[in-house]
Amino acid sequence: MTKLRPRFSRKLLAIPYALFLAIFVVVPLLIIVYYAFTDADGSFTFDNIAMFFSGSGSDSFFESAQFKTIMQSLFISFMSTLICLLIAYPVAYIIATCKLKNKSGLLLLFIVPMWVNFVLRVNALKELLDWIGIYNKSNGWNLFNTILGMVYDFLPFMILPIYTTIIKIDKSYLEAARDLGAGGAKTFLKVTLPLSKAGIMSGVSMVFLPSMTNYVVSNYMTFNHTKIIGSFIDECFKNDLWNMGSVTALLLLTLMFFMTWATGGFNAQEDAGRRGTSLW
Repeated sequence: MTKLRPRFSRKLLAIPYALFLAIFVVVPLLIIVYYAFTDADGSFTFDNIAMFFSGSGSDSFFESAQFKTIMQSLFISFMSTLICLLIAYPVAYIIATCKLKNKSGLLLLFIVPMWVNFVLRVNALKELLDWIGIYNKSNGWNLFNTILGMVYDFLPFMILPIYTTIIKIDKSYLEAARDLGAGGAKTFLKVTLPLSKAGIMSGVSMVFLPSMTNYVVSNYMTFNHTKIIGSFIDECFKNDLWNMGSVTALLLLTLMFFMTWATGGFNAQEDAGRRGTSLW
């Protein structure tokens, strides 16, 4: 009599990950969609979206607090991402192209702060700014402190993918460019920079959206004086305005989807995955 032996498939290893995604990603997203398109009685409606764009009282949407919060969030997010990119690319390029044998040790210096508790790091930075004398002074300083906090928190997330992409660039491309007469600057602009686009897009995507919604940084660094879209969503849920909070989160998610699509972020990450240069 033949005994039946259980057959093991590598696909079974994906079951825990699939369950995790379903419980902690798909289900919460469905809950947000549900509250975004229902009223207090649970009936389907588009009124939540209309209320979001209707403003308040006699003010139009472009004069409302929502619009000002969105514009301020976009400004903070854009400046944080730009500064992170301007700092991270030279750092990642120098580490990836230096002749040190232990490059990972040098890279570790930028990763170590991520091991410290996030709230503790933000509080330490807040105390430093308070000691310098620029904490909670004016709206201009509040914006500066918020952007500084975002850059301090998310800079490693910009350095890592760019470094990983640059270090895996085929050196034969660089040698071919030099053999064809290209100088160092031209080789960088024509070869290294285009081939590191996947890392740049990955870093931008990991800095732009979190810095738009990370209200912990804005609250701690400005004593709750600077509001970003994350703060608005948090206040909606704390005040039991689940419908408005959900529709705001859904609109923000839709905005980020179209921004990623318009900038070619999906294609860049697909190319990175095929070449094995994506860190995440």
